[in-house]
Amino acid sequence: MKPRVSLQDSTLRNGNFSLRIVPVRSEDVGLYEAQVEYKTEVHSCLVELGVITVTLSPPNVIENELLLISCNSSHRASLVETCWFHNEHLGPTSRTFCSLSGTLSILHPAMSDAGSWRCQLRYSDKEIMSATFNLQILGFDGPTNPVVYAAAGSAAD
Repeated sequence: MKPRVSLQDSTLRNGNFSLRIVPVRSEDVGLYEAQVEYKTEVHSCLVELGVITVTLSPPNVIENELLLISCNSSHRASLVETCWFHNEHLGPTSRTFCSLSGTLSILHPAMSDAGSWRCQLRYSDKEIMSATFNLQILGFDGPTNPVVYAAAGSAAD
């Protein structure tokens, strides 16, 4: 897994033996065991890593073209509900969508659909998990008035 894995050497003396994985990939799912030997004692702990995958189809989102966003997890229980939150901390522009499947379809994505999205997965065993991602949309976000004035001899954008 090198070079994606590191130990935080500066915190080892304080008893922090955390493993850092950047970026996490789907194939990293599984059980991890840490063993620490100190003098004659051996301490160990087990940590299970689950992964949530967010997939865009198509991967490059273009304004007004159908967009499917899927959210899946390695969790083994049955999926009960998927909720999508858009710009949830920005007041009146925030939106929420919930469905039984893990897929959100946006028929005609607009520049206003860009920004922070969070998918929240709720499972039959009461487990709730979420992932946040930033949606970028390719399109034209120009002035509402298509007339631009510029002084002769200057640059116009």
